[in-house]
Amino acid sequence: MSRLRTEQLIHQIETLARATGPVQIMEVCGTHTVSLFRSGVKSLMPAEVRLVSGPGCPVCVTSQGYIDAACDLASREGITVCTYGDMVRVPGRSGSLENRRAAGAQVVVVYSARDAVKFAEQHADRKVVFLAVGFETTAPATAAAVLEATRRRLMNLWILPGHKLVIPAMAALLAGGDVPIRGFLLPGHVSVVIGTQVYRPIAERYRKPCAVTGFEPEQMLAGIANVMEQISAGVSRIDNVYGVAVRDGGNPQALGFIDEVFEPEDTIWRAMGTIPMSGLGLRERFLRFDALRKFDLTIGQDYDPPGCKCGQVIQGKLEPSSCGLFGEHCTPSHPVGPCMVSSEGTCAAWFKYGRRERREGNASSSGVQTATR
Repeated sequence: MSRLRTEQLIHQIETLARATGPVQIMEVCGTHTVSLFRSGVKSLMPAEVRLVSGPGCPVCVTSQGYIDAACDLASREGITVCTYGDMVRVPGRSGSLENRRAAGAQVVVVYSARDAVKFAEQHADRKVVFLAVGFETTAPATAAAVLEATRRRLMNLWILPGHKLVIPAMAALLAGGDVPIRGFLLPGHVSVVIGTQVYRPIAERYRKPCAVTGFEPEQMLAGIANVMEQISAGVSRIDNVYGVAVRDGGNPQALGFIDEVFEPEDTIWRAMGTIPMSGLGLRERFLRFDALRKFDLTIGQDYDPPGCKCGQVIQGKLEPSSCGLFGEHCTPSHPVGPCMVSSEGTCAAWFKYGRRERREGNASSSGVQTATR
């Protein structure tokens, strides 16, 4: 990244901040949260610009009821639970999938939904359930896996539906009015799939400036500067500074997979309750793959572990350091909530990088070096 370009963007943000006064910008994506810390960009912000995390970590927004259902499945005889690695250590009411595995349950970490299909094909004697979590980024792969399992006539594979949609959650946050968000950094990975135009209600109805950005320091700084420019000018639109990967209409093939296999449905988000039409349920043609139906399961009510403020963190209402458990009773080695478990979790990012940021200080020359190396 060009040091000159970095300094220009920082100067632009500082100049705009003096004109706008205090603003709060939410990065929706968990990968942005980690990248903003790791690159040093967060430490470069002037005092007027506050970056807050949103509900963009898939594991973090998954309700405790879903975790409990997954643990229930793992405890049953003859069932193998296939899951992404971040889900294994998330605590439920009575332990985690990691605890179940230690007690003898078969919990297999996979890197894609396709791996679950392969596992089911190779282990015909097992009932295999894939934990289908994530946003529009991972939903196409789950849909493709369901279609592949249909073609192969695999009768021992099911999914536990848990995919969520980004835009209904953003709208729910804004409709609640609890967090004074002035603008959004939109998620790069999700936007590759869904495109930019679907965010128009956020800009037009709620009058919030938005910028789609990638994950390199210069891209994130450019996105912040773009949002600040819109705020300063009193306009609200969707700008795309990640044009190398994101198109207005998204990825038609990926969207086609999602539409063929899934349909929107109401779903429970951690701490945010049931958000209408914010999840993906299987279409009638594919209900045979629904683990809820097959194993007579229900997703119970959401709840927070005692003292855990993860639900407030993912809504931008609270910074992790304000949680009484943070850094002492809740650490990556002994997490209380999912925000400390996931690699995209805000609390994990604060724990790993926050102390470095405090040492370097805001907008220091050493911070510029951190962002450019």
